Amino acid sequence: MMISCKYSAAVKGYILAIIMVSTELNGTGLQFKIDYPRKDENGLVEGRVLLLLSQDNEKEPRFQISDNSNTGFVFGVDAIGKQPSKGVTIDGNTFGYPVSSLNDIPAGEYWVQGLIHKYETFNLKTGHEVKLPMDRGEGQHWHSAPGNFYSEPKKITLDPKKRKTVNITLDKVIPPIVPPKDTDYIKHIKIQSKLLTEFWGRPMYLGAHVLLPHGYDEHPDARYPLMIFHGHYPADFGGFRPEPPDPDLEPDYSERFRLKGYNRIVQEHDHQFYKDWTSDDFPRVIVIEIQHATPYYDDSYAVNSANLGPYGDAITYELIPYIEQQFRGLGEGWSRFLYGGSTGGWEALAAQVFYPDEYNGCYAACPDPIDFRAYCLVDIYEDENAYYSGPSYRPVERPGHRNYIGAVNATLRQNNYRELALGTNSRSGDQWDIWQAVYSPMGEDGYPKPIWDKLTGEIDHEVAEYWRENYDLRYILERDWAEIGSKLEGKISVYCGDMDNYYLNNAVYLMEEFLESTTDPYYNGEVDYGDRAEHCWNGDHTRPNATSRLRYNQMFIERAVERMSQSAPEGADLESWKY
Repeated sequence: MMISCKYSAAVKGYILAIIMVSTELNGTGLQFKIDYPRKDENGLVEGRVLLLLSQDNEKEPRFQISDNSNTGFVFGVDAIGKQPSKGVTIDGNTFGYPVSSLNDIPAGEYWVQGLIHKYETFNLKTGHEVKLPMDRGEGQHWHSAPGNFYSEPKKITLDPKKRKTVNITLDKVIPPIVPPKDTDYIKHIKIQSKLLTEFWGRPMYLGAHVLLPHGYDEHPDARYPLMIFHGHYPADFGGFRPEPPDPDLEPDYSERFRLKGYNRIVQEHDHQFYKDWTSDDFPRVIVIEIQHATPYYDDSYAVNSANLGPYGDAITYELIPYIEQQFRGLGEGWSRFLYGGSTGGWEALAAQVFYPDEYNGCYAACPDPIDFRAYCLVDIYEDENAYYSGPSYRPVERPGHRNYIGAVNATLRQNNYRELALGTNSRSGDQWDIWQAVYSPMGEDGYPKPIWDKLTGEIDHEVAEYWRENYDLRYILERDWAEIGSKLEGKISVYCGDMDNYYLNNAVYLMEEFLESTTDPYYNGEVDYGDRAEHCWNGDHTRPNATSRLRYNQMFIERAVERMSQSAPEGADLESWKY
């Protein structure tokens, strides 16, 4: 069932009324004045001013904002242009999360902190001027971005029913991040992209961490296949540890996997990959992890986008050829393979679909929605509202996150409200906002056109149609199969747990229906599901998620090499790298 637009309007009015009512009753009520340095080396300081509250002192409030039930509180306002000399005001009119208004927090003692997430000015190729947070080496995390001003947490008793003004000065600055150093096996490269620089109106860069094969220096005549391990922003090449596990490592507890000592397990698997990599029988290939953080997120989704620019072309035609030239790659489509999970799963499949000749196979694990009829639990084409199903007189909130037995701990509305408190115009640096930034057309203001009203959930079906034609991978495959099917035969493999925490398996079911119906040619790939497996399941039926997710390279490199031996063109170099 669908919710009417009238209901969405009613929801918006109701929410705004909640935000306003306490302030109207209590005069000025509880308010905060947040002051910060107004100029830095780049001129006027602009950005998103955040008030952060927590009743837990285990870590700073800035690190406690999440979709979990124990989240801290955040209230945010845009500080664009010149601001009042006495500081930016946050009060009961300021939108927040997990409660909409500051006047709705429970009375009690809080650890209080302020922060400004800095924005910079971009003059886009389109002629638009936009204010966005440039990534500064942290992978688009507002709480850790170098140069952001923040305050030391201080303990304060707060009661929203009493008038009180709290002054906060942001007198600390997050320090720069030290870049990783090259090792015998891992090299780090960075290039300025001509394509991205032209789009963004300033120098823009792509980077990569390159894992060289064992024996690279001893075999100067060898040329190697390339494995592209897609995923979130990598500070360094992950999962590769020449040293044995630290015997003095204090065991931690992974709430996600319900495992004690998970940090030790990770180190053990990282060291095992090093031993596998340097063994006599492991394939000699190059593996790369790409750094392509954007002003909207920790990566670009590796496709061309109206709002992010031509990242797909920049990666495929600028970065990858550069790496292959620098490190003796074979440099042809038959010798390149893609794999990854979650965001990386979507990227692997998307790159294979949009560049069918440039890659010879993708292994997409737990991919982000690959059919927008199942955009998690929303059908963006048929549903009227993203946050609610059911009739207007009996709305039902859509779940946003579940565990392996289906218990829901956050709704889709709550996910989006957290992002809305952290940033307007898709600037939260988080999941729903980056999907919107990648898939949407650019609005008249230069920012991504919303797929739905962030406050009410009302879906814009014109935007949905743009998404379908440009980024709905199942739809694009079905629409274009006659043209590209022969180029993709044997190249598509998709894996997902049937209890994926974000309901991503629903889109995989729809993709499978299409793929299994293909003829002329049959897709001749693989779609597989993990029984009761949560997010990150990648096709390994022999290990739990917690450990199989640490073995992407071991799992997929050997499969890629096997496919290459069967599909390489006549005369291809299948020998120089086998030693």
